[in-house]
Amino acid sequence: MAANGASCLHTYRGLMLGSLPFNPHRLTCRRLPLLKKTSTSTCKQDHVITQAIDEETIPNYRRTDYYSNHPGKVLHNKYETITKLGWGFGSTVWLAEDLRRPEDQTDAPRYVAIKIGTRTYGSTSAAEHELKLSQWIATANPSHPGAGYIRTPIDNFKIDGSHGPHICLVYRPMRETMLDFQNRFRNQRFPPKILRLYIALLLQGLNYLHSECHLIHTDLKSDNVLVDLENESVLEDFVQQQKQSYLPRHVTDDGHSTYLSQSDFGPLRDYFILPEIADLDLAQFGEGLARIHPVQPHRYRAPEVILGTTWSYSADIWNLGVLIWNMMEGKDLFTNLKNEEGNYNAHAHLGQMIALLGPPPTVLLKRENASRKLTFEPEIQNPEGQSCKNAFEYFVDLSLMTMQVVWVALKCSDFADS
Repeated sequence: MAANGASCLHTYRGLMLGSLPFNPHRLTCRRLPLLKKTSTSTCKQDHVITQAIDEETIPNYRRTDYYSNHPGKVLHNKYETITKLGWGFGSTVWLAEDLRRPEDQTDAPRYVAIKIGTRTYGSTSAAEHELKLSQWIATANPSHPGAGYIRTPIDNFKIDGSHGPHICLVYRPMRETMLDFQNRFRNQRFPPKILRLYIALLLQGLNYLHSECHLIHTDLKSDNVLVDLENESVLEDFVQQQKQSYLPRHVTDDGHSTYLSQSDFGPLRDYFILPEIADLDLAQFGEGLARIHPVQPHRYRAPEVILGTTWSYSADIWNLGVLIWNMMEGKDLFTNLKNEEGNYNAHAHLGQMIALLGPPPTVLLKRENASRKLTFEPEIQNPEGQSCKNAFEYFVDLSLMTMQVVWVALKCSDFADS
């Protein structure tokens, strides 16, 4: 694997700008809500947005769960925040400058990305879990060729918000998600040379997680893989741009500001940007007790996870295989996976697997039947609000008969013919 990866890197480094179906000026732009100028300054204009943005649009959003941050605020007596890079259900991410970075320590980044977790129990637990696993990953075997393709924090700390503590994880800044990078190419497809390189590097990263760290990622998708910046000048130019303008923000009636994420680093200046597997908050150790509980994003979910036949490292490999298809074709392998209520439809998913790959192996069907004696501890609720003790119940009474009926039906459908 290491030799193949090195060969791919050599090929990739030699690619010329005109040899790829790529437009470096093509950017994925976001339509912004209505902006209102509130400053008469000629060099800066403060833009106030008149409607909810970013994390405010999350269902059941509570402002008190998020740390109230703003550009120029110094965190941990060390990191001066510059601009907001992103947001999610459990955190916001800010670009910051390390004010205490030694001048002679050239390997330490001047700018960092700080993931500020919310104060909810789930987010705090996830951040603590990610920090624990990241520390293990960073020290398991740093000389492994795949270690460099796993993103781990370089620092961490806690800060006190107005309603409780927040865990902060500090990372080296990255340019964008692999999904955003893929969208820059013609037809949203990776060119073969880059595709081969990325497959090799992602396999190296997973090999390191599996063989050296004994971890299963469980959440590998195109927006959980990040690509690096071409060089430091890209980041320097972005910082100067952000410092010269006010961030658009939404101001609530009580004066709280939510800032709009700024994640556009401009046109690519080089093709030599490498991927890193990120977001390890859902990763789990692969050794020990058999695992049957539901994991993975819906469209990437492995059949052994759906059927509750116990899953391990193989679930990541299935996940990667589906991701590779998406990278090649610019579209999902499995589609229309929701029922009329908008919930995940495991029947439809298995049916599409059967239509593409043929009837499920007999050994898998026997394992599914035998695995029904394994139960969740404690029981968990499925998306339809039903309390379930195993995967058979969680995915709405999947059965061997259902699988066979779906297969026969799909063999006669247009989907199977295609």
